[in-house]
Amino acid sequence: MIAASTFKNRRVALFGLGGSGLVTAEALSAGGAELIAWDDNPAQVEAARQAGIATGNLREADWAGIDVLVLAPGVPLTHPRPHWTVDLANASGVEIIGDIEIFARERRARAPGSPFIAITGTNGKSTTTALIAHLISHSGRDAQLGGNIGTAVLKLEAPAADRVHVVECSSYQIDLAPTVDPSAGLLLNLTPDHLDRHGSMQHYAEVKARLVAQSDLAIVGMDDEWCRDIAARLEGEGRRVERISNASPLTRGFYADGAMMRHAAGGQATDFADLEGIPTLRGQHNAQNAAAAIAACRAVGLSDEEIRAGLATFPGLKHRMQPVARRGRVLFVNDSKATNAEAAAPALQSYDPIYWIAGGLAKEGGIAALEPYLPRIAKAYLIGEAAAEYAVSLGERTPFEISGTLDRAVMAAARDAAKDSAEMPAVLLSPASASFDQYRNFEVRGDAFTSLVSALDDIEMLVDTGHKGEDDG
Repeated sequence: MIAASTFKNRRVALFGLGGSGLVTAEALSAGGAELIAWDDNPAQVEAARQAGIATGNLREADWAGIDVLVLAPGVPLTHPRPHWTVDLANASGVEIIGDIEIFARERRARAPGSPFIAITGTNGKSTTTALIAHLISHSGRDAQLGGNIGTAVLKLEAPAADRVHVVECSSYQIDLAPTVDPSAGLLLNLTPDHLDRHGSMQHYAEVKARLVAQSDLAIVGMDDEWCRDIAARLEGEGRRVERISNASPLTRGFYADGAMMRHAAGGQATDFADLEGIPTLRGQHNAQNAAAAIAACRAVGLSDEEIRAGLATFPGLKHRMQPVARRGRVLFVNDSKATNAEAAAPALQSYDPIYWIAGGLAKEGGIAALEPYLPRIAKAYLIGEAAAEYAVSLGERTPFEISGTLDRAVMAAARDAAKDSAEMPAVLLSPASASFDQYRNFEVRGDAFTSLVSALDDIEMLVDTGHKGEDDG
């Protein structure tokens, strides 16, 4: 854990005592802050008390004596309306920050200039973060992986000159980190997401751009207009920018030419690494992830040879186009992390034919963006609240059934895929939806899929005996 010594003797209010909030409270206490922590959930307040955290009702606090409010990232800062603690803090002129900001201040105080790679984007950031950490670890260096990807940033080892922090940052975390200044800041792409928390696409893009605005090197994707505009603005301000693309050749930066990663500089482009034959980097989207990872690892001192060796051994990211089983010719793929249509597109691009399990809690736009990939889908199995909406979107173009629940969908998809004469039909969980209607998070949903696949009887037997799911036929 990183003791937040930069807050020693400062009076700190903290709201939000879930996973990362509790870690932040412990880090502040260990650093000597005068902490008062609270949550709207009494059970979480009690858990904090049991852990030795000083708690108190912030509605009754003297905000004139508070120096800073630390918010957990899930607590609304601006939209759909500010949380009540935000209103109280603003009324008293109290600074509002989050755990990424605390880390940034600790880094500057303890090990200024120590390697720090921060990654954001609407899609692909978790795979890119995991890939960067793998490349660094494979080279023999100390990689500290955390942030939005799972381990709270303040639970990692403290910054040091020989230690590389690789931190995934959500828009919520960036919004609470006004001075974050990574060695390499990555902005992969921008598409509409979390607009209920940011109010507009413009504001969402502005928040995301803050991660790269103060980076020593800004690594920015060139495959959407929002990011292109941000890169141009940063260069106009004199910032160092490295461009990446999975769709178009570049005159400067890393880009994909099929499965070949190429680097352009000085008017020439040279081959850097061939991704063909690396199953965990399959698909066009992973070319952008690889390009970003290569640029970031170069920025913190890895050699090209170390990077190439690490790419070839990348194990992949759990819940992201993760092959979990092969039964006969049928491949089962867990892509539960695809919680919106744009995130599901890479998997639908990468397999054919597909027996697609989709649905959950629909996001804005539904699955309209996936229309170009529908010819790859042999049949869809729709689950959760979005099932009826997605059925309308599929219409008569794509065969589907409303399975309702994941267990029924897995059984039906496995049976139908086993009948397919293709070389490798894929049963793909890529929901294009949030999980919250039926599962606590996408990880629980993905684990449920993996368990259901593991528990399948021989799917050839399901065909032979004419087994039918409850909603079939």
